[in-house]
Parts: sequence; structure tokens; C-alpha cells
Amino acid sequence: MSRVIRFHAYGDANVLRIEDIDIPPPASNEVQIAVRAIGLNRAESMFRSGTYLQEAVFPSSLGYEAAGVVRALGADVGAFAVGDAVSVIPTLDMSCWPTYGEVINIPVRYVVKHPTNLSFEAAAASWMQYITAWGALIEQAGLHAGDTLIVSAASSSVGIAAFQVARSVGATVIATTRTSDKAQALRDAGAHHVIATAEEDLVARVREITGGQGARVVFDPIGGPAIATLTECMAVGGILLEYGALSSETGPFPQFAVLGKSLTIRGYLYTEVVADDAALERAKAFITDGLQSGVLAPLISRTFRFDEIQDATRFLESNQQIGKVVVTV
Repeated sequence: MSRVIRFHAYGDANVLRIEDIDIPPPASNEVQIAVRAIGLNRAESMFRSGTYLQEAVFPSSLGYEAAGVVRALGADVGAFAVGDAVSVIPTLDMSCWPTYGEVINIPVRYVVKHPTNLSFEAAAASWMQYITAWGALIEQAGLHAGDTLIVSAASSSVGIAAFQVARSVGATVIATTRTSDKAQALRDAGAHHVIATAEEDLVARVREITGGQGARVVFDPIGGPAIATLTECMAVGGILLEYGALSSETGPFPQFAVLGKSLTIRGYLYTEVVADDAALERAKAFITDGLQSGVLAPLISRTFRFDEIQDATRFLESNQQIGKVVVTV
């Protein structure tokens, strides 16, 4: 028997339960991991509350990220050995291969030997944020030196990861946040400029920072009416990558900005990388090298114990954090 976290109905963090269940041996091409740390993601909260792209089948497990030690190997797994320190790349189905547990089975394709300089907590905080940021900024937008990037809702773990990915290629980062409360922390985390959207004119400030040119790339998880404002901040030929839907509102299509500046507005999901073998290998190389060198350094906002999963989830959903929320096992 092993402890896992499941939920039996949609709801808030109170529906999460710690239960004892039997964990089967790893199937062919699976790695069984004794988990030491779990990284929490907004997608898991949406899944638990019934607002995610995927519907739950109850009782449902959940979780995309973890790090730990290899406990057992399924057939046809030759790249790992029992005792290896590994971390989990988010799979395509968290209900099928969940990470909220003391012992988990994960397909070998999504298991990585993380650099030895990383703690289990840092390793569990790495892969969702960096794959999401890398796939959007490098693969889709072709971000490069001299570019200006706007990162919306910048205090999230993916926002902080975007700072680091952008700086690694020589781009300038403009972070947006609602108020100035987090401004200094965002500068400390790597933003070159911070704009508090409830206190400043976003469009005017971006024009000032960019000398009137606007930002070539925008990385946004909010959507809704804010998209129209963001397009006003963009340079000719720019691209806006929408990777979330935190806004429940539907905004107007900014047709004049899109036409006048030849803009691209594109939806983006991390699964575009994870589902593509070649892209996944490129992501693994970039992220592993960055973690090894320290160019990519996960920022952990706060850690919780396994039996504090409800509190950890509430903290994630409070939006108080800057960086990643991690649960230790």
C-alpha cells in the first residue's frame, strides 16, 4: 500500500484526500519512482475544480510533476537503474500517470536524470515551467537577442521561467503584474522592467521602454479583454502566445491592431512539445544544460509537507506566491 492524493468529486481544495492504495509494478516501458517532491501547477487546480480541458473519472488522481528515486523498472527500460535520482516531465494525461503520490509509475519517455546539482525540490519545480516557456518562446516565437518580451501574470512559476529563458538568449523582459506589491521581487527574479497594470498605463510604458517600437513577443496566460490591450503594446510583425485562460471573460478581437501590425495571435500548450519526439529531445537538452549551468534556476516560493496538500493548493490558488509551490514527501 502507498499513500496517494485523490478526489471523488469536483470542488475546492477540501475535496483532496490522502488514501492508501495498491500501486502495481511498473508496466513495460515504465519507471517506478519513490517520490521525494511534487511540483504543483495551476492546471491541476483547474482539473480538480472541473474547469480543465480534460474531464475527471472518479475517484481521480492528479499531478504533472515530481522528483524522486527509481524504485523499479518495467520491461524494455534500459536507460535507468534502481537508485537513480530522476524527475518527471509532464505527461499527456495526469489522471493516467499522476504524480501526487508516494510511489508512482511513469512512462520512461517522461523520466529524466536531472543534474546532480539540483535538489529534489528544485527538480520537481522545473519541467512544466521550462518546457512551457521554452516551447513558446524559442520554438514558436524564435526569441533572440535584441527582442523585447512582455510576460503577463509574471509572478507565476512559468512567468519566472520565461524571464530566465529570455535572458539566456539576450532578450529584454517586461513583466506585468496587477499592483506594485510584487515589483521588486520580479526585478530580483530577472525582469528588466516591471509594469503594475492597475497603477500605470501599460501601452504608454511599453512604448517608453521600447522607444516606440513595441514588444515583438507577448507571453500571456490570462486572455479575455486584456488581449486587446496587449496587442496595442506590440511591434509590427509581433506574435502573442496565449498559454492559459485565467480570465473567464471573452474579449473583443483586436482586428485593427492585428491587421495594422501584421500580428500573430496563437494558442499554445506544453503538449505541443511533449507530443513531438524531436521537440521533446530539444527541450530536454536545452533545459538540462540550463539547469546544470545555473542559467535556469527554479524559484521556489514555499514548500509544504505531503499531508498539507490542501493548504499547499490553497496557497497556489491565492496568487500570493512568486515562483513554484512544492510539496515534499
